[in-house]
Amino acid sequence: MPDPTGLKPTTRDRSAIPAELTWDLSHIFPDWTTWEAALGELEALMARYQELEGTLAEGPGRILAASLLSDELGQLVYRVYQYPSLMRAEDTRDNDVQARLERVRIVLAEFHQATAWYQPELLRIPEETMRAWLEATPELAPYRFGIEESYRRQRHVLDEQGERLLAYSSRFDSTPATTFSMMADADVDFPTVTLSTGEEVVASHAALMNGLFTRRRQEDREALFKGHVAVVDAFPNTYGAIYNGILQRDWFLAQARRYGSCLEADLDEDAIPLTVYERLVEAARSGVAPLRRYHQLRRRALGVERYRYFDAYLPLVEVDWTLPYREVAPLVAESVTVFGGAYRATVERAFAERWIDVYESEGKRSGAFSAGVYGVHPYMLLNYADTLNDAFTVAHEMGHTMHTVLANESQPYATSSYSIFVAEVASMTNEDLFLDLLLERETDPTRRVALLQHAIDDIGAGFYRQAMFADFEHRAHRAVEEGRPITAEALQRLYLGVLGDFFGDSLDDQDLYRNTWAQIPHFYGSPFYVFQYATSKAAASLLHRRMTEGSAAERATAVDSYLELLRAGGADHPIPLLRRAGVDFSTGEPVDALVATMERLVGELERALETISA
Repeated sequence: MPDPTGLKPTTRDRSAIPAELTWDLSHIFPDWTTWEAALGELEALMARYQELEGTLAEGPGRILAASLLSDELGQLVYRVYQYPSLMRAEDTRDNDVQARLERVRIVLAEFHQATAWYQPELLRIPEETMRAWLEATPELAPYRFGIEESYRRQRHVLDEQGERLLAYSSRFDSTPATTFSMMADADVDFPTVTLSTGEEVVASHAALMNGLFTRRRQEDREALFKGHVAVVDAFPNTYGAIYNGILQRDWFLAQARRYGSCLEADLDEDAIPLTVYERLVEAARSGVAPLRRYHQLRRRALGVERYRYFDAYLPLVEVDWTLPYREVAPLVAESVTVFGGAYRATVERAFAERWIDVYESEGKRSGAFSAGVYGVHPYMLLNYADTLNDAFTVAHEMGHTMHTVLANESQPYATSSYSIFVAEVASMTNEDLFLDLLLERETDPTRRVALLQHAIDDIGAGFYRQAMFADFEHRAHRAVEEGRPITAEALQRLYLGVLGDFFGDSLDDQDLYRNTWAQIPHFYGSPFYVFQYATSKAAASLLHRRMTEGSAAERATAVDSYLELLRAGGADHPIPLLRRAGVDFSTGEPVDALVATMERLVGELERALETISA
């Protein structure tokens, strides 16, 4: 039942959690009957779209008709898909919801098959002709960027028959990710572990994270960790086979579209040079000294003989700091005051109008996310457990939510969806501002050390860890490209090798983590996503510095540039969008500056701990 103190509920029974702490999906559809009607409307619109085949060359009016109908379809798809998708996130065990979600996926796969004609037919129109049409038809302005993108990537578009075959195969694209989710969320049975106090705890996602941040006895952290990873250690071959499905799919699609590698195919969608990825990983690998120095400092401060990764989260100073959700929500709103009253008011609406699903419950998807629903508003999923890390997660996901809100308000549908490459900039900038507010208000020296540690951990998790994941992911894809077999043991060796490259001798017993790669959802759902956490962390750090340092005029200019970045959505490629906001990834400056910041923060933490000790 809910705790009158405002702490997280003591139950994982969703029906016992207050409604105001769950999201309200009736903002999308009031019920399944309305959803069914919308699904029928979607099918009717798809049929109308297919009728346009063979007409595009008739003139710009036909291009406009197809574009407008595509917009109408896309906006309806957002709602028809997200309604069951978000319900499934509430309870991944619900087979009725899963069946409805599969119905949508089948319809969308059929749509991709039926509309495979569009790109090849569009590209049969000479580019010079299309440019003339764009200049002469103002109504096509919202679609100009997308049309020009089609011509830029023309050599990777197949003929109509080839596109139709790829569309047929798209029905299977989500199968590995869905299988992973069924294993990791729906069918998972976390063991109950007994802690040193005699307390029995289910080693779930939330219980593990809460324990890593709060359990002072190493044996308790170890018990929770081993109990939690037992669910992947028991099925290494199954997880290896699922991931192999992802790797083989990505290589098939890359080759089908005439790319030299999976990475090239993925980055080309946003015109991101391969050098950006390669520079990131190399800079992170060559800049690991402050990361290792930090973990050696932690080993000494915690006084442990063997230091394992489950020791890497515990506050270095013992501090009684519980952060109930009801107290964190107004702090998150206050932390973004720099962006103006309208921005803050929207954040407050998100908290008040049930855009957020707050607490863990049986069968609920793990982790956190913000999911946009064009024409409605974004929804945020949390698994809040009253820790400092959870508080920062709220700030993080609210950054995504506000990015989506501003992009949807400022852009036509066609250019509203922003690139993954910039997606994490807003979330990480929000975290930096939230940290500023907590440091400004906090006078307790031990809590200030905890916040300083959080700032370092944020770079460790958002930059180094994600760069390490990116290195693993790239190497795994490269193995498939080179024809090497993908087995559980091969993936274990690959992951342990990358782990050792980053942590060296600062981390003991690394073999414990041989299968933990299998618990990273982004590997399955969004290949080559994780490196963008690292680039975004570097970009957010620079943007935050410019918005909070310098003269008032300089700060105001930086804030305006930042908000323009969010409002731009997907109106341009991410690299030039960031460059206009003041972050240039054609140079090593963003990453080099972040590594230097890490070095400085670790030095400050060392001095702060010495002061407290003295």
